[in-house]
Amino acid sequence: MSGPLVGLGWMMLTGLCFVGVQATVKAIGDAVPPSEAAFLRYALGLIFVLPMLGKLRAACLTRRDWMLFGVRGAIHGIGVIFWFYAMTRIPIAEVTAMNYLAPVVVTVGAALFLGERLAFRRIAAVLVALIGALIILRPGVRQIDPGHFAMLVTAGSFGASYLMAKFLSNRFGAEVIVVLLSLFVPIVLLPFAVSVWVTPSPTALAALLLVAAFATAGHYTMTLAFRAAPVSVTQPAVFLQLVWSVLVGVLLFGEPVDPYVVTGGGIVVAAISFIAWRESRLKRRTITPNPLQTKS
Repeated sequence: MSGPLVGLGWMMLTGLCFVGVQATVKAIGDAVPPSEAAFLRYALGLIFVLPMLGKLRAACLTRRDWMLFGVRGAIHGIGVIFWFYAMTRIPIAEVTAMNYLAPVVVTVGAALFLGERLAFRRIAAVLVALIGALIILRPGVRQIDPGHFAMLVTAGSFGASYLMAKFLSNRFGAEVIVVLLSLFVPIVLLPFAVSVWVTPSPTALAALLLVAAFATAGHYTMTLAFRAAPVSVTQPAVFLQLVWSVLVGVLLFGEPVDPYVVTGGGIVVAAISFIAWRESRLKRRTITPNPLQTKS
């Protein structure tokens, strides 16, 4: 099945899955150190990528390819550690809102490193997204928590990771990219986890397995959303993840609703939705021939 409503439905479900990740990690709290929790999340998540190993065996990877996938795993692993740390420091809604900055990093990085054209409209959208981030952080108006700085590192790391995935997707399928990320990240995180290791309780292990399940399901439903409808259609539904995050924070963890976070997050989502819409329009122009050309 495909169509705008189907795509929006899958994207809404994606948001719920990722909020499930956040809520479960928040419930674990600091019972497990962030680097160890990040390692266990990916190590346990290997269960869900075992069916994709056949695709990896069929791929012809060069030494350079292995190096690129390894670098991506290191960059993503750093982002994951800082994300887990931020979850122990700041409200869920703020983590969600600041994570929206990753697509902005992808947009700027694609222009700097992949040679994509950064038109005025995209530059304006990036500036609007940064204004949204400033509304969330409000530097000089309130004290900035280390968790906010951690999320800035996370957004930068995830953005760089997604940018590398975009580059690698020109030669490899989604299964290969997902499997290698799932293999490299726990390898990168292992030394950090060992240095602060605390034997996790069975409850914590079960919770981290649930985190891995939510995350895997979220990436799968996101893929289904992109298949069902254009990104320009599904992207606005991303804002609902912020709504779910606010509700979960209020109902489960007693976190107050911060109108600045909701407003700033909405501005960032609007900016990245505009970028997605513009990219879809440009692709359509490339694919659709000029009417005059069809009359030859």
